[in-house]
Amino acid sequence: MEFLSETAIIAGVAIMTGGWIISTWLRMKNGYPLENSWGKALYPKTTEAQERVSLLTQENAALRAEVGAMKDRLGNVERIVTDSGYHLTQEIGRLSDSTEVN
Repeated sequence: MEFLSETAIIAGVAIMTGGWIISTWLRMKNGYPLENSWGKALYPKTTEAQERVSLLTQENAALRAEVGAMKDRLGNVERIVTDSGYHLTQEIGRLSDSTEVN
């Protein structure tokens, strides 16, 4: 008889815990704020936080565009520097500088 009551208690605790886990999962999945034991929201959704996220998202997009433009410019500079004509111009300039010194 005692074994049956212990099993019933364990089963009851397991069912209640499972219900709490499922309830919390459904709240998170559907975007409801989680609550503490007193019913207060743990992570209240405020408009201030949403505005900050929006501003940061816009700033992030602008910075990504700027980095993309800088990559393009750097690619052009690398192409110019590695171009054989650039080396030839440098050598001619070096030769003309050395002849002027002598």
